[in-house]
Amino acid sequence: MVGAVDVHYDDQERAKAALVVCQELTFSTIISEHVADIARAKPYEPGKLYKRELPCIRAVLALGPPLELLVIDGYATLDSQGRPGLGAHTADALGIPVIGVAKTPFRTATHAAEVIRGAATRPLYVTAAGRLEIAEAAQIVAGMAGPSRLPAALARVDNLARGRVRPITEQHVT
Repeated sequence: MVGAVDVHYDDQERAKAALVVCQELTFSTIISEHVADIARAKPYEPGKLYKRELPCIRAVLALGPPLELLVIDGYATLDSQGRPGLGAHTADALGIPVIGVAKTPFRTATHAAEVIRGAATRPLYVTAAGRLEIAEAAQIVAGMAGPSRLPAALARVDNLARGRVRPITEQHVT
């Protein structure tokens, strides 16, 4: 089982964490979706995003099956020396590999693999943590279902976290 997760915050310090679960690395068939509403999220601390996001990620992961791999919106590592980002903190906390997929470059993340999907001209920036090499993570992201720059599972989990769509039990993505 593999999953993709995202967290969205509102103006009142509430959060909504979302998870999509699939059985294959292409994320082509979503077998379950889960949403956790967090009444009071921790405040943001510059340089310590994981302190705010990790409790939300744990809350939504508790609603789904055990996973062997997780994809997050953001960076797993922040530099070539392995300075931990949200993905590395998540990998350490959960004991599973985590792929970070960022939509914008981060100045110190020069090690991130640039992945161009579909007809996009702008790359995604892929990093990895938890016994997963960046090159393998980049291949996984390149092979994820969906015709757009952003893989369909990541777009879906973003929409779930923002409350734009409601969870459904099974969805096939092409």
